[in-house]
Amino acid sequence: MKKTSLFLRTLFAISVLILSACASGGASASPTGEWTLVSYGDASNPTPALPDIETSINFNEDGTFGGSVGCNSFGADYKVSGDQITFGSIMSTMMFCETISDQESAVLGILSGQTVRYQIDGSQLTLTSADGGLVVVLASK
Repeated sequence: MKKTSLFLRTLFAISVLILSACASGGASASPTGEWTLVSYGDASNPTPALPDIETSINFNEDGTFGGSVGCNSFGADYKVSGDQITFGSIMSTMMFCETISDQESAVLGILSGQTVRYQIDGSQLTLTSADGGLVVVLASK
């Protein structure tokens, strides 16, 4: 009886360790939800998002995402695999807004048709280009 009890306790402890490792390691948490732009561009010196410009990206559970990076609305599909997100080609409205066009072009260029690494740290989501040179940093709304 004592051997069976010791075996079961050991098996339980190993199971807890394995489940804990799976929960905390490997893939990041899901990006599902609404995020607002914090910064973008060069990973070593990101450009802060323009102040007072409504920017948001929604990652939906159905594998679609969309939002606005200031002037135009956009949308596409995405797929998460481990710590990577692969974005489909983005469809966007085509209005020209001079003061924010650089921000929109840069953010949508990093995302459209790309596979990026993602990391969630607290309420911040960081998307990093495959070569590590470009980032989009978002905060949970």
